[in-house]
Amino acid sequence: MRLYDTATRAVVDFTPGQVVKMYTCGITPYDSAHLGHAATYLAYDVLQRRLRDLGHETQCVRNVTDVDDDILRKARQLGVHFLDLAAEEVGRFDADMAALGLLPAFSEPRATSAIPDILGFIGMVLESGHAYQSGGGVYFDVSSFDRFGQVSHLDRPTMLELARERGGHPDDPSKRDPLDFVLWQPSAPGEPEWESLWGPGRPGWHIECSALALRELGETIDLHGGGSDLIFPHHECEAAQSEAATGSTFVRHWMHAGMVRLAGVKMSKSLGNLVFVHDLLKDWEGSAIRLAVLAHHYRSDWDWHDGLMPEAATRLAVWRAAGAGDGALIEVRDALDDDLDTPAALAAIDRAAGAGQGVSVAASLLGAV
Repeated sequence: MRLYDTATRAVVDFTPGQVVKMYTCGITPYDSAHLGHAATYLAYDVLQRRLRDLGHETQCVRNVTDVDDDILRKARQLGVHFLDLAAEEVGRFDADMAALGLLPAFSEPRATSAIPDILGFIGMVLESGHAYQSGGGVYFDVSSFDRFGQVSHLDRPTMLELARERGGHPDDPSKRDPLDFVLWQPSAPGEPEWESLWGPGRPGWHIECSALALRELGETIDLHGGGSDLIFPHHECEAAQSEAATGSTFVRHWMHAGMVRLAGVKMSKSLGNLVFVHDLLKDWEGSAIRLAVLAHHYRSDWDWHDGLMPEAATRLAVWRAAGAGDGALIEVRDALDDDLDTPAALAAIDRAAGAGQGVSVAASLLGAV
């Protein structure tokens, strides 16, 4: 199998051991799952299915960020406790993903379950000399880590721009450098807080995933993924703080999924231009939604439009009508081994079904049943 690796910027051999340890950044549960979420998690689902087909065991951890700026802001707007909001949205998300046929996560830990782990992790970063205390918080010192930029390969102006857009707060006066990022921060009035050696507060965004990955999978994981909008700052910061804390390689292979757009604009909760999975499920089968997504390569940015669902439903009906059999199975395996080329896999099954071959085995490898 060959997969594109974000850090090396090339399609390279992916050769894990018998047990494949994977971590995918999960949702911040303050709203429903949309097609951007579905596209990301379906990519890692198909990857797991092919790895299992090859004889591997997969352990895919998908976290829940149940405390951060976004969920606290939404909970205040709704007048509810942030954990009640999280519980409701996690339940909806899990139901939506199950309807799409996703394999169950190996573990789905919540950030709030890991406060002791996070505190210990921050202590490790401080002891390594890569963090400092300031203004009641703890910050990672990017100048102390010469590999900062190893995942994204961005220049400093671009990093600063993205940090400002994506919650990095480069203008925080407590920072020595605008690119330094928070590990522990004082809670604002009304926000949840936990006691720490550095004063009461709550964790920064990036530290949650590093602590959970270490707790659930160990110091080094085979593959880490998420949407391409997480490359910077989130995954860059994760890599820096994890390797600073443990001294070990954090991730062997970085895999990122492209963005889903609506009318040419990336779907995002902040813009409200979303197509929700639970709305689609009112009219369409989960397997048809899956095929509509998998018709696009996981690394591509692509546009959603209403015509995709009838096309996918027709395709699914043709496959089912073709009946049982392993037609196109070799072609589908080859396509998935070529940087998870699901459009080529779908085309191979189309040809086999059109030639009167049963395609149930190949379809099930894509999770379409």
